[in-house]
Amino acid sequence: MSLESDIKSLVKSVNMELYDIATVSEFDETIYRIAVLSTEIVDGKRSPVGLDDCAELSRMISPLLDVTPPVSGDYRMEVGSPGIERKLNTLKHFTLSLGEKVSLLLNDKTKLRGTLTKVENSKIFLDVDGEEIIVEYSQINKAKTYFEW
Repeated sequence: MSLESDIKSLVKSVNMELYDIATVSEFDETIYRIAVLSTEIVDGKRSPVGLDDCAELSRMISPLLDVTPPVSGDYRMEVGSPGIERKLNTLKHFTLSLGEKVSLLLNDKTKLRGTLTKVENSKIFLDVDGEEIIVEYSQINKAKTYFEW
Protein backbone atom coordinates (compact mmCIF):
# COMPACT_ATOMS: atom_id res chain seq x y z
CA MET A 1 0.00 0.00 0.00
CA SER A 2 1.09 3.56 -0.62
CA LEU A 3 1.49 6.21 2.04
CA GLU A 4 -1.54 8.07 0.68
CA SER A 5 -3.75 4.98 0.85
CA ASP A 6 -2.56 4.30 4.42
CA ILE A 7 -3.42 7.88 5.39
CA LYS A 8 -6.77 7.56 3.63
CA SER A 9 -7.54 4.43 5.71
CA LEU A 10 -6.70 6.23 8.97
CA VAL A 11 -8.84 9.22 7.97
CA LYS A 12 -11.75 6.93 7.12
CA SER A 13 -11.42 5.15 10.48
CA VAL A 14 -12.40 8.39 12.28
CA ASN A 15 -15.39 9.11 10.00
CA MET A 16 -13.65 11.69 7.86
CA GLU A 17 -12.74 11.80 4.21
CA LEU A 18 -9.38 12.64 2.70
CA TYR A 19 -9.72 15.74 0.52
CA ASP A 20 -6.13 16.36 -0.49
CA ILE A 21 -2.48 15.88 0.40
CA ALA A 22 0.06 18.49 -0.67
CA THR A 23 3.68 19.23 0.05
CA VAL A 24 4.28 22.97 0.04
CA SER A 25 7.11 25.34 0.91
CA GLU A 26 6.28 28.42 2.94
CA PHE A 27 8.83 30.78 4.49
CA ASP A 28 11.70 28.32 3.86
CA GLU A 29 9.79 25.53 5.61
CA THR A 30 8.47 22.32 4.04
CA ILE A 31 4.91 21.48 5.08
CA TYR A 32 3.18 18.15 4.46
CA ARG A 33 -0.45 19.28 4.44
CA ILE A 34 -3.33 16.82 4.85
CA ALA A 35 -6.82 18.23 4.27
CA VAL A 36 -9.87 16.31 5.47
CA LEU A 37 -13.64 16.69 5.40
CA SER A 38 -16.29 15.38 7.77
CA THR A 39 -18.49 12.61 6.40
CA GLU A 40 -21.38 13.81 8.57
CA ILE A 41 -24.10 15.73 6.73
CA VAL A 42 -26.45 17.96 8.74
CA ASP A 43 -29.24 19.91 7.01
CA GLY A 44 -27.71 19.12 3.62
CA LYS A 45 -24.28 20.52 4.57
CA ARG A 46 -21.09 18.84 5.71
CA SER A 47 -20.36 19.23 9.40
CA PRO A 48 -17.21 21.22 10.09
CA VAL A 49 -13.97 19.49 11.05
CA GLY A 50 -13.02 20.49 14.57
CA LEU A 51 -9.60 21.23 16.03
CA ASP A 52 -9.86 18.17 18.30
CA ASP A 53 -10.58 16.00 15.24
CA CYS A 54 -7.47 17.32 13.50
CA ALA A 55 -5.32 16.83 16.61
CA GLU A 56 -6.51 13.24 17.00
CA LEU A 57 -5.87 12.48 13.35
CA SER A 58 -2.44 14.11 13.56
CA ARG A 59 -1.51 11.83 16.48
CA MET A 60 -2.68 8.81 14.46
CA ILE A 61 -0.77 9.74 11.28
CA SER A 62 2.48 10.87 12.92
CA PRO A 63 3.83 7.34 13.69
CA LEU A 64 3.11 6.34 10.11
CA LEU A 65 5.23 9.24 8.82
CA ASP A 66 8.03 8.27 11.24
CA VAL A 67 8.25 4.92 9.42
CA THR A 68 7.56 6.27 5.91
CA PRO A 69 8.65 9.91 5.66
CA PRO A 70 6.69 11.73 2.93
CA VAL A 71 9.64 13.95 1.94
CA SER A 72 13.37 13.95 2.49
CA GLY A 73 14.73 16.36 5.06
CA ASP A 74 12.90 18.33 7.71
CA TYR A 75 9.20 19.00 7.34
CA ARG A 76 6.15 19.84 9.40
CA MET A 77 2.86 17.97 9.13
CA GLU A 78 -0.44 19.89 9.20
CA VAL A 79 -3.85 18.26 9.40
CA GLY A 80 -6.84 20.50 8.81
CA SER A 81 -9.92 21.34 6.82
CA PRO A 82 -9.45 22.50 3.24
CA GLY A 83 -11.52 25.55 4.20
CA ILE A 84 -14.88 26.93 3.23
CA GLU A 85 -13.38 28.59 0.14
CA ARG A 86 -10.99 26.23 -1.59
CA LYS A 87 -9.62 25.35 -5.02
CA LEU A 88 -11.20 22.49 -6.91
CA ASN A 89 -8.37 20.76 -8.75
CA THR A 90 -9.76 17.29 -9.44
CA LEU A 91 -13.06 15.62 -10.28
CA LYS A 92 -12.93 14.15 -6.76
CA HIS A 93 -12.82 17.68 -5.33
CA PHE A 94 -15.97 18.52 -7.31
CA THR A 95 -17.69 15.36 -6.07
CA LEU A 96 -16.78 16.20 -2.47
CA SER A 97 -18.23 19.71 -2.92
CA LEU A 98 -21.74 18.81 -4.11
CA GLY A 99 -24.35 21.32 -2.90
CA GLU A 100 -21.79 24.09 -2.47
CA LYS A 101 -21.46 27.34 -4.38
CA VAL A 102 -18.70 27.25 -6.98
CA SER A 103 -17.01 29.74 -9.25
CA LEU A 104 -15.60 28.51 -12.57
CA LEU A 105 -13.32 30.17 -15.09
CA LEU A 106 -13.51 28.29 -18.37
CA ASN A 107 -10.76 27.97 -20.95
CA ASP A 108 -12.61 30.46 -23.20
CA LYS A 109 -12.57 33.00 -20.28
CA THR A 110 -16.31 32.54 -19.52
CA LYS A 111 -17.03 32.93 -15.80
CA LEU A 112 -19.80 30.95 -14.09
CA ARG A 113 -21.06 31.05 -10.51
CA GLY A 114 -23.68 28.70 -9.17
CA THR A 115 -24.48 25.71 -7.01
CA LEU A 116 -22.76 22.43 -7.82
CA THR A 117 -25.60 19.93 -8.23
CA LYS A 118 -24.03 16.86 -9.81
CA VAL A 119 -20.83 15.33 -11.17
CA GLU A 120 -21.35 12.65 -13.76
CA ASN A 121 -18.32 11.10 -15.45
CA SER A 122 -16.43 14.21 -16.64
CA LYS A 123 -19.45 16.54 -16.65
CA ILE A 124 -20.01 19.19 -14.00
CA PHE A 125 -23.63 20.29 -13.41
CA LEU A 126 -24.36 23.74 -12.01
CA ASP A 127 -27.54 25.51 -11.06
CA VAL A 128 -26.98 29.09 -12.22
CA ASP A 129 -29.97 31.26 -11.28
CA GLY A 130 -32.38 28.32 -11.71
CA GLU A 131 -30.90 27.17 -15.03
CA GLU A 132 -28.93 23.92 -15.29
CA ILE A 133 -25.54 24.46 -16.92
CA ILE A 134 -23.41 21.46 -17.88
CA VAL A 135 -19.67 21.97 -18.25
CA GLU A 136 -17.11 19.44 -19.44
CA TYR A 137 -14.34 19.15 -16.82
CA SER A 138 -11.65 19.58 -19.49
CA GLN A 139 -13.09 23.05 -20.29
CA ILE A 140 -12.44 24.34 -16.76
CA ASN A 141 -9.34 26.50 -16.33
CA LYS A 142 -9.86 27.35 -12.63
CA ALA A 143 -12.48 26.42 -10.07
CA LYS A 144 -13.12 27.14 -6.43
CA THR A 145 -15.85 27.05 -3.85
CA TYR A 146 -17.05 30.35 -2.44
CA PHE A 147 -19.14 31.50 0.46
CA GLU A 148 -21.63 34.36 0.29
CA TRP A 149 -21.29 36.38 3.48
